[in-house]
Amino acid sequence: MADTLRGWGCLEPLLIFLLLETSWGAGGGQIHYSVLEELDKGSFVGNIAKDLGLEPRELAERGVRIVSRGRTQLFALNLRSGSLVTASRIDREELCAQSARCLVSFNILLENNMKIYGVEIEIIDINDNFPRFRDEEVKVKVNENAATGTRLALPFARDADVSRNSLQRYQLSPNTHFSLDQKSGTDGQKYPELVLEQPLDREKVAVHNLLLTALDGGDPILSSTMHIHVMVLDANDNVPLFTQSEYRVSVPENIPVGTQLLTLTATDPDEGINGELTYSFRNEEDKISETFQLDSNLGEISTLQSLDYEESRFYLMEVVAQDGGALLASAKVLVTVQDVNDNVPEVTLTSLASSVSEDCPPGTVIALFSVHDGDSGENGEIVCSIPRNLPFKLEKSVDNYYHLLTTKVLDREEISDYNITITVIDSGNPPLCTESHISLNVADINDNPPVFPHTSYSTYILENNPRGISILSVTAHDPDSGNNAKVTYSLAEDMFQGMPLSTYVFINSNTGILYALGSFDYEQVKDLQLWVMASDSGDPPLSSNMSLSLFVLDQNDNAPEILYPSIPTDGSTGVELAPRSAEPGYLVTKVVAVDRDSGQNAWLSYHLLKASEPGLFTVGLHTGEVRTARALLDRDALKQSLVVVVQDHGQPPLSATVTLTVAVADNIPDVLADLDSLKPSSYADDSSLTLYLVVAVAVVSCVFLAFVIVLLALRLRRWHSSRLLQAAEVGFAGVPASHFVGVDGVRAFLQTYSHEVSLTAGSRESHVIFPQPNYADMLISLESCEKKDPLLTSIDFHECKDEAQDTQQAPPNTDWRFSQAQRPGTSGSQNGDETGTWPNNQFDTEMLQAMILASASEAADGGSTLGGGAGTMGLSARYGPQFTLQHVPDYRQNVYIPGSNATLTNAAGKRDGKAPAGGNGNKKKSGKKEKK
Repeated sequence: MADTLRGWGCLEPLLIFLLLETSWGAGGGQIHYSVLEELDKGSFVGNIAKDLGLEPRELAERGVRIVSRGRTQLFALNLRSGSLVTASRIDREELCAQSARCLVSFNILLENNMKIYGVEIEIIDINDNFPRFRDEEVKVKVNENAATGTRLALPFARDADVSRNSLQRYQLSPNTHFSLDQKSGTDGQKYPELVLEQPLDREKVAVHNLLLTALDGGDPILSSTMHIHVMVLDANDNVPLFTQSEYRVSVPENIPVGTQLLTLTATDPDEGINGELTYSFRNEEDKISETFQLDSNLGEISTLQSLDYEESRFYLMEVVAQDGGALLASAKVLVTVQDVNDNVPEVTLTSLASSVSEDCPPGTVIALFSVHDGDSGENGEIVCSIPRNLPFKLEKSVDNYYHLLTTKVLDREEISDYNITITVIDSGNPPLCTESHISLNVADINDNPPVFPHTSYSTYILENNPRGISILSVTAHDPDSGNNAKVTYSLAEDMFQGMPLSTYVFINSNTGILYALGSFDYEQVKDLQLWVMASDSGDPPLSSNMSLSLFVLDQNDNAPEILYPSIPTDGSTGVELAPRSAEPGYLVTKVVAVDRDSGQNAWLSYHLLKASEPGLFTVGLHTGEVRTARALLDRDALKQSLVVVVQDHGQPPLSATVTLTVAVADNIPDVLADLDSLKPSSYADDSSLTLYLVVAVAVVSCVFLAFVIVLLALRLRRWHSSRLLQAAEVGFAGVPASHFVGVDGVRAFLQTYSHEVSLTAGSRESHVIFPQPNYADMLISLESCEKKDPLLTSIDFHECKDEAQDTQQAPPNTDWRFSQAQRPGTSGSQNGDETGTWPNNQFDTEMLQAMILASASEAADGGSTLGGGAGTMGLSARYGPQFTLQHVPDYRQNVYIPGSNATLTNAAGKRDGKAPAGGNGNKKKSGKKEKK
């Protein structure tokens, strides 16, 4: 026997070459191979790389692997050579038993693209199993009166091989009484039988010893033997007989253990021991004896253990009924197992992607899994499903494999992870189902920019704020995750007042808190327009912005500034004039003040803080107008000192004070006579003149007398020589007209107060004589003289006197006032009447002041015209030709008008881009006064 097997090794390479065959099934995607059993581990099966259309090196790159279910791995991949090899020795009989074809199926998975291919390998049988009898010896009883041709059933042999290598025939050792015959059953098994060729004689031969040999068809032929002892019995001429030759029964697989399946019935007409029958299995397999039980007396067959349709669908057995005389009969029993739905479907995940990007296209494969149900028929029909509300679908692949695919683009911000339940249900009754859960995480991409809750913000900050104070905290939300949701803040680069915005404010890039880098001044910066940008840290980064309006709130940090009366720079004292004939309510002067603040902080009120004559003057609360409270009396002092305080309405309030000196007189001589008694008030009624004021008054008087003398001399010389007059014109040609008496207000004043001055010898004071009123009328007629001669002297008065006698005296020019656009500050907008004009009853006094200033200036300069200069006691600051509206800063942009919620704005100042001028009116520009 060993020599026979050894001869097989020489034919092995030839058989491998002849039997290995690879082919693709038509349209099925199956790869077929054939391989002999019992090959050594690592034996070549097929070139799988070539059949897959890949290079050997691509097997590892694409993650090619074998996927098999519920079976020991029999084959392996050689990634280096790209071939399929055996993983161990293969025993065909162990795999497929007596099946005609032994097929092993598994799948090849390409991991990178989740493709799967079916592989089917046929295991070719070799003659490696001997025919085998169950027993080495068997006893056969035969009646001695058995007739010729009587057949005696013999135990048959089994061969695990198939086809030609299986059991082919039997041989019986030579003898004179028996011959051998064999029959083939429906299952292909060959059954040997002894045929009695000659009558038996127990007395001659009681036992016949025969040798039965079983041979297969392999090359070489393998065989085995069994010893048969034929026992010749006493005569028993009736053989037991079954009611039917074959019994069939069908039972469900879930019947309880011990259930009686069927009862076999056989009869024997003999009597006594020859008629007593016993039942038994003949040639039963171990599986039969372990599963079924046969009652030897009753012939009942019952179960010893539970049946399993998935393990064996039917059981075929032979039952023998034998009487006491050793006669027997046999019957076939076929037990068919019916399937019941007792197996729950199974789900096996083959490949799974734990996460998927939210921008993956529809149709992306998420998972690959297989389903299996051990039942058959409808019980094994499986339906897979997932919830309909999910953006996924199932797509069937080869065999029972399914792909889980996406159906639309995912949005992580809407759903960040999915719990997918795969439900597998069969078609049994009742149906069984199983569920498998897949957790899928959606990976984030940077597809959402940061978003502010609002597109614009506004906030406020008080001026004079501390440096580094936080102003506002802005927050933007990014629905992404990780770095895609990490937001940083920045300010857009821009310029404000010629400086980058980054010099004013700073924003923390991480927290979004806005800080002030410096202290804001409302008077310089009222608001800032910023753009705040929020950017995430994605790749590429996304951003959004919003506008931020930062308003600076005003604080009361500026005291009121008094524009008029301004403090003279030459040490003189400003004087306001009021005639003694003034009625109550007469406008003496007006205090003009502004406040650089705005709103309530710039709302000014005027109060009379102190007066040398209490009850004589009043100050308008909101206008600053100084008016007489009663009629002036003779006993009232010529000089009145008033202290006016200007206060705003801020918290705390700020204030400024100004001292006014009012001269009370009905005519100019009275004023000139008492000029030496005027002295500035400094909160004391009895304060005396300083030495400087006395000297100034004396100098002014002297200069005035000298001027009158020169004027008279020029008048006399003009009578005698016109050339002298021309020389005088040339001498005064360079004097600007604005320095002479061309001011409308002074001209009107002279119409009323024209006078002549005469001096007496030894007199140290000027003596002023007021003639009849017709002397003043000549100024009107002198207008025609002004066209001829630019210089007006005393001679011109007489030359033009005759022309002016017939001319009616012109009334005072009542339109000598500030225009609406020229009125400064709060007081300028709230004069005594609604038209904004100065009261007419103050006109004469103002003209008197202008005349005094002009006379004093001419006396001091010796030949100059009426103009502002030293020694005028500050009066020229208001009525001199240099005093124009250009010297009054316009603070209307932050002046609060009482009784109104509006704040004046300085359109011109904003347009020019210049800050208002300050300095209490001390800085003045030269220019001509506007004529109306």
